[in-house]
Amino acid sequence: MYLPTTREEMEKLRWANLDIILVTGDTYIDSSYIGVSVIGQVLLKAGYRVGVIAQPDINHSEDICRLGEPGLFWGVTAGSVDSMIANYTATGKKRKKDDYTPGGINDRRPDRATIVYVNLIKRYFKNTRPIVLGGIESSMRRLAHYDFWDNRIRRSILFDSKADILVYGMAEKSILQLAERFAKKKAITDIRGICYISNNPDEKSLILPSFSEVKQDKKKFIHMFDLFYQNQDPFLGKTLAQQQDDRYLIHNPPSYPLSEKEMDEIYALDYEHDVHPYYRKWGPVRALDTIKFSVTSHRGCFGECNFCAITVHQGKYIQSRSEKSIISEIKKLTKEDDFKGYISDVGGPTANMYGMGCANKSQNSHCLKKRCLFPLICDNLALNHQRQIKLLKKIRKIEGIKKVFVASGIRYDLVMADKKNGKNYLKEIILHHVSGQLKIAPEHIEKKVLALMGKGDNFYLAGFKKLFDHINHQARQKQYLTYYFIAAHPGCREQDMISLRQYIQRELRINPEQVQIFIPAPSTYSAVMYYTGIDPFSGNKIFVEKKIKNKEKQKKLITNS
Repeated sequence: MYLPTTREEMEKLRWANLDIILVTGDTYIDSSYIGVSVIGQVLLKAGYRVGVIAQPDINHSEDICRLGEPGLFWGVTAGSVDSMIANYTATGKKRKKDDYTPGGINDRRPDRATIVYVNLIKRYFKNTRPIVLGGIESSMRRLAHYDFWDNRIRRSILFDSKADILVYGMAEKSILQLAERFAKKKAITDIRGICYISNNPDEKSLILPSFSEVKQDKKKFIHMFDLFYQNQDPFLGKTLAQQQDDRYLIHNPPSYPLSEKEMDEIYALDYEHDVHPYYRKWGPVRALDTIKFSVTSHRGCFGECNFCAITVHQGKYIQSRSEKSIISEIKKLTKEDDFKGYISDVGGPTANMYGMGCANKSQNSHCLKKRCLFPLICDNLALNHQRQIKLLKKIRKIEGIKKVFVASGIRYDLVMADKKNGKNYLKEIILHHVSGQLKIAPEHIEKKVLALMGKGDNFYLAGFKKLFDHINHQARQKQYLTYYFIAAHPGCREQDMISLRQYIQRELRINPEQVQIFIPAPSTYSAVMYYTGIDPFSGNKIFVEKKIKNKEKQKKLITNS
């Protein structure tokens, strides 16, 4: 069921008004891949009347006012991507296209969309219901953070937007608790996974260096981020408090990971897997081509790459769905009128982490200063691809399925380290789930750069390529590896890119096309490095390339373009 986005749709449902209105920077795609849709459907199932306003015109009242005022709260998100990353390249150029906008032209998502939408609501609804922020933009900007586009430390987006509450992470549990508390007019300050503003911190809170301090002192900024990151474990994380101006941002501990049953329930909701008709008439939405016949098998990533936002947003604990749930969803997809027999993807942030986690359950939440894959793969990590192999085999047998792709990237180091089933998994992928190319992300080859990225030495790469080529040769197939590399990451100099080019020519024998210039995403360790010029783990100064022409040169050293 689509959530209503017009008064006419409300009337058909016999809803005189709404409890919750969700405002988003994406067009409205009703899909489990779209955060605002998931939150809306979760709230709808719980009995709340929910509406959606997608990509409202910020210059007029018509869009933002068409559903009236909610009875409980507004929910505001910039959409599936941070609006500044959606709107600008790493070199500051305006992006012309937007995959989440009908027609594909990037003219509907404003810069700093979360802040703009809150201001839009307040312009036309004075003293309105609470405004709750969510989505990746708010989640990654929930504390004082370095903003690449302003090149300065900014306050929490909760302060900058003047909203009331921020829910971070995937937020299903938090949003349900908030709605219930609002409905019953009860306090919300103990809800996990939220941030709010207070005149004073709780006596049990861990006090972070203030906004004023971290803005003036880079070492204090590093210390603040360390404390923040170390308290993102849902089992051991403490309540954090940071003074911003004359008040405090209170950051409650993260929500607990979803159980398999909870994951199954969320993905069993009544999604339409399409663009809402109100927005569909304005043109095709490119993102739908990727997600309509794709299936999420799990959330989270224990890779903890320093440049990646996933750990701070989705968490490092892998939350997997059951085989039954995934197969049930795929069977429903095969009944769609435009289904042609192909599942575009079965995966998550990293496809081959499905069903994996720490083997030592008693220590599963106690590795605050130890990572699963860096600098070496932890002995406690239960590396076994058998569960995913079994799942993929079952999916292939579903009536109406011609091909199931694994389009999400895989960690080749996990494949090579799984001595029991790694080779079998790769063989399954090559024979049945790849069409010409398999994505992997070495990012770089130089040890010092990889260390700053939070990735181990790439000694698995050559062996993985050799195994991939061997299996293809045996199967008489011509398939290739697609490599992702990053240029101009903190610590990376031109000479490091020359060394990478030489390795690519010598070992990989390709001309790579997938090379991206590093963007310091808010609330990542790599952004901390970029801003401070310091390795936060050693305290040593590092080289950071900040000149655009030199960043472009680093990229061209690999692409020759």
